[in-house]
Amino acid sequence: MVSVQQLTVEYPSKTLFKDISFLINPGEKVGLAGRNGAGKSTLLKIIAGEMSPHSGIVSRPKEISIGFLPQILPLPEGKTVRQEAESALEDLKDIQRKIDHINIQLSTRTDYESDDYMRLVQQISDLTHTFQLLGGYETGGKVERILKGLGFCDADLDQPLETFSGGWRMRVELTKLLLRPHELLLMDEPTNHLDLQSILWLENFLKNSDKALILISHDKAFLDNVTTRTLEISGGKLYDYPVPYSSFLELRKERIEHQQLQRKNQEKEIKETRQLIDRFRAKATKASFAQSLIKKLDRMELVEVDSEDIKTMHFRFPPAPRSGKVVCKAENVSISFGEKQVLRDVNFEIERGERVAFVGRNGQGKTTMVKLILGELKGSGHLTLGHNVQVGYYAQEQHLSGEADLTLLEVIENAAPDELRPKARNLLGAFMFSGDDVYKKVKVLSGGERGRLALCKLLLQPVNLLILDEPTNHLDIASKNVLKQALLDFEGTLILVSHDRDFLQGLANTVFEFQGGQVKEWLGDIESFLQEKQKETFRDYESTSKTDTAHLANTHSRTSDKNTVKLQRELKKVSQQIAALEENIQQTEIEISNLETQMSVPEFFTSESGHCLVKAYEDNKARLETLMSEWEQLTGKYELLSRKLKKEEAV
Repeated sequence: MVSVQQLTVEYPSKTLFKDISFLINPGEKVGLAGRNGAGKSTLLKIIAGEMSPHSGIVSRPKEISIGFLPQILPLPEGKTVRQEAESALEDLKDIQRKIDHINIQLSTRTDYESDDYMRLVQQISDLTHTFQLLGGYETGGKVERILKGLGFCDADLDQPLETFSGGWRMRVELTKLLLRPHELLLMDEPTNHLDLQSILWLENFLKNSDKALILISHDKAFLDNVTTRTLEISGGKLYDYPVPYSSFLELRKERIEHQQLQRKNQEKEIKETRQLIDRFRAKATKASFAQSLIKKLDRMELVEVDSEDIKTMHFRFPPAPRSGKVVCKAENVSISFGEKQVLRDVNFEIERGERVAFVGRNGQGKTTMVKLILGELKGSGHLTLGHNVQVGYYAQEQHLSGEADLTLLEVIENAAPDELRPKARNLLGAFMFSGDDVYKKVKVLSGGERGRLALCKLLLQPVNLLILDEPTNHLDIASKNVLKQALLDFEGTLILVSHDRDFLQGLANTVFEFQGGQVKEWLGDIESFLQEKQKETFRDYESTSKTDTAHLANTHSRTSDKNTVKLQRELKKVSQQIAALEENIQQTEIEISNLETQMSVPEFFTSESGHCLVKAYEDNKARLETLMSEWEQLTGKYELLSRKLKKEEAV
């Protein structure tokens, strides 16, 4: 399907990869692994045709369509969420317009045996076949289904894109990628802007898709559940493992251990050979033997050990000072932004040593609650911290604008107490900032480097309540594992806002679910929580989560008014869709009738164009069946909405 041959990308200071080759087969799900900076994103850009290698080729058959979702995209404006998502189907709409245009022409013709008529029949047959291959008959409701799966609610779909954050607009771009009829998807960190429920939906979608996939992700559970093969870029080489990510880790460990053993044996051989050279070099009778040993050493290819695989962070949090039994208590806490009430009468109590995961859809109040605890926001009710609680906070986005022109060393020295300043270099070294790295300016750091610097700053003061908001977003899997172990060893209290199941599993012993302005406490780990949630249908969970929040601040009468307007708008839209379908059905029935007329004459059976007419007839019958199915669904929806509207108007 796609063949990569002898690909090389190298720069004066670094070779990303050299002479790597591999093949991607139809429908194959492949995880692309490697440390940050190994060249994973570069490789995807080359396969997508957005970047050229320094040498090597990527062979892509012309008929293969490749879809690419990079980490950063120019985000569109000027349309609603629905309109932008539907723009992915423009090719299908164009084909449909051509089919409709030809149907209109055919309905007015009676010269059934003319070359011109048969040319139109062949055209509509080809277009219908293409339309079917591109999934044209399967798009009904698909746009809304994907948008809702990725977290949008009904009220969002007709809102302007400009009213959404960059993360939400990236979800629209992901929707467009999933809608298009690509044979191969290239996805670079697709879960970065998704909440846990959206990740689970995307995971299920990709697993059940027949599209091939090359996936970069730092979400171990996502990789394990979606992929069946792992390609690793390490030390400029490519290693191919026919297994998911967790199994790959075991095989890679065996590979490195084997390399280390080979290196040890080689070093022993080199040492013994040099001893022989030194012993025989001065003896005339053995001089030629010594020379042959020297040549042997010169020809010897040194065994390389992938040491960069081993390099990672290493740290422990300082001992936590003892706090009071109750660390944080919320009593009837509420907060609104304008007319939107985010939290309403929230009550909870977090005790010393608890490890709490905040989960829920984006926009449900997780980060808002964190800021209330930190005192950065003020709501109503009472939110108090217990005796001697000392807070350490890791923000979702590291806004270091005030330190942009400082070096890493200056940042740590400025924040460190006097006794730790001499150890600033060692602290940075523990977070993989070694040598001249400590003199880098903050403004040139990548997202992952900023995250590591922020973690380093957390070690400078002892705390007993750690609040981490999406700490794994920019960390590779090895760094995440180190952070997780450090948090497991931490003796204080934890509050974690995260969508990373693998990271949360074993780390959190309580789950706070944020939904509809409320916080529901679940005792147990993240897997227990997800098992309980699976007892609810995903549709119920996804469709209610955001709509509940949208109506919290409204009175019953205003809610009823808004519901009425919304239902009227939906009814109008469905009515328009039904009218468009009925027009298509009518045109298709006319075409079928015309074809039946032609096939009813005796000459049809001896006509050279008979097979074309039969194919066009079968294609139109299939299309009519699909259109009728869509019509039945829409009329059923129309009746349901009508009943709902009558109830609302009766209130």
